[in-house]
Amino acid sequence: MKIKICGFTNADNAREASLLGIDAIGLVFYDKSPRHVDVESALAIVNALPPFINRVGLFVNADSSFIDEVLCEVPLDTLQFHGDESVAECTQYAMPFIKALRVNQETNITQMADDYHQASGLLLDAFNKDTYGGTGEAFDWSLAKVDIDLPIILAGGLNPDTVAEAIK
Repeated sequence: MKIKICGFTNADNAREASLLGIDAIGLVFYDKSPRHVDVESALAIVNALPPFINRVGLFVNADSSFIDEVLCEVPLDTLQFHGDESVAECTQYAMPFIKALRVNQETNITQMADDYHQASGLLLDAFNKDTYGGTGEAFDWSLAKVDIDLPIILAGGLNPDTVAEAIK
């Protein structure tokens, strides 16, 4: 099991979390999120981290020029696309990426895995028509029981009890 914590907004918190043995941090470059960071803050956060922590930049329907700007300033290891990005938009950066899906009964995870087969994984989050994640809500994890070749990453509503349930 790997652990990624998303939404760091300052270097001190990210450094403290890294001491707990997390595998990755997520930096939210979506200005509608309360966990949004600007480029300057993101750079300070990644510079405060020890080696071998994967630095993930989370984007929601961002212009490619903005993503390019972030990539020029902030050393990221992985991109996370949490909006309605096409396969072409996700693959144009020639670096590892995670594609997030907002899951409900209509979500065809198998088809999305086929479409986004170049992804490093699919992040499954609760569907909410008004927002692109960060709700703290879990979805019906039985929907994630699919046979696909990509790693599945669970998000939303995670706590010690729900993580134990998810592992089952």
